[in-house]
Amino acid sequence: MNNIDWKEALGKAFNMPEGGDDATAHDVEQPAPKAGALQQQGSQRLDIVLERKGRGGKQATIVTGFVCDDEALKQVASQLKRTLGVGGSARGGEILIQGDFRQRVLDQLIAMGFKARVI
Repeated sequence: MNNIDWKEALGKAFNMPEGGDDATAHDVEQPAPKAGALQQQGSQRLDIVLERKGRGGKQATIVTGFVCDDEALKQVASQLKRTLGVGGSARGGEILIQGDFRQRVLDQLIAMGFKARVI
């Protein structure tokens, strides 16, 4: 039986240098730590997009660009949905609002302290 370390096998598969974690630790850029969405107000720019495809002809306003955990994202989405009086969801760094509410979503996000733009 051949006992190959999984890190070594992965390194060979992707042509990464050998030598353990120390050789690649400084080469890999660490992602920004995920914090609450309300703590990151003003430090990130959000994009607001209208999407029609794949929804049976219905429109959806998508807000992308969040760098936070899903719980904080759900809090922001809940506040937006409650203020606008519409349905929607939040997952994977995106908020989906049912309908074409680009300008109203932009106004609400700016009022909440976020930097946002309509694309």
